[in-house]
Amino acid sequence: GYCAPVLLSPATSLYDVILAVHVMAVVIAFGVTFAYPIIFAVGARRDPRSLPVLHRIEYTIERVLINGGLVLVLGAGIFLASDGHHWSKFFVQWGLGAVIVIGALVGAVMIPTAKRAEAVAERDIATAGDGAIEMSEEYSALVRRLSSVGSLLSLLVLITILFMAIQP
Repeated sequence: GYCAPVLLSPATSLYDVILAVHVMAVVIAFGVTFAYPIIFAVGARRDPRSLPVLHRIEYTIERVLINGGLVLVLGAGIFLASDGHHWSKFFVQWGLGAVIVIGALVGAVMIPTAKRAEAVAERDIATAGDGAIEMSEEYSALVRRLSSVGSLLSLLVLITILFMAIQP
């Protein structure tokens, strides 16, 4: 039989466009963070000398992509909450709190710790010279902090997405 062509209609309102921007900003800002454990595990096993540059990439992503994404997420969220008259709803309050916590932890913990891990990794690698690389306990402690706080942030992002998706 004949099927009529399905026409894709453009976003029907500014609200729909801003909602799409909001979702895209979350994906762009936080998507890569879920890959960090794999990136660092491969880097550490394959070539420990790559660790300083991986930490530089990490804090550059946090400074540019995550912080920039947070600005878009917040701006779009403010529009959506205002336009939809949702300010009193739990998911909006949670979302605002999540943006503040994520921004604070990225700025106060993740970026400075990744910068310190870069410097300590460079020192540990230089100490090894051409021999086997033994990362210091200081480096291991920094990596544990990055891993713990990064996992907490990832969980916060996932919980926030859940609350947004199931909101009444």
